Amino acid sequence: MIMRIAIGSDHRGLDLKGAIMEYCGEWGMECHDCGCYSTDSVDYPDIAKAVGKMVGEETCDFGILICGTGIGMSIAANKVKKVRAALCCDTFHAERARQHNDANILCLGAEKTDVDMARVIVNVFLTTPFEGGRHLTRVKKINSIE
Repeated sequence: MIMRIAIGSDHRGLDLKGAIMEYCGEWGMECHDCGCYSTDSVDYPDIAKAVGKMVGEETCDFGILICGTGIGMSIAANKVKKVRAALCCDTFHAERARQHNDANILCLGAEKTDVDMARVIVNVFLTTPFEGGRHLTRVKKINSIE
């Protein structure tokens, strides 16, 4: 089965988004570009909502969001039901976000993450399985928060 990725960025993350889309395409993943499409200033919550809805409604398997720091995207995406967005600055956090939190959206900061590191983080995030077990109870509690 082909992995479906919803991806979006604000104007500050546009270049990194393009590089990640190319990388995912090389691995045969299906990328859904939720914006933005130029360097004109945009409101990142709109992009986070679009990606979050695709992931929360299971139209896509995972999401990737990029803004200057990744913080705003993470905060906004976590407002969407069934989304567990994690800002990951390195592979350790990407691995733990998947293993322990079953994170389904990866957030990156374009100002501090170069293309090579982003590719490694994306790879770890998308290939690390959720451990389940004791973590499943906690994820269910996260999902029940309204």
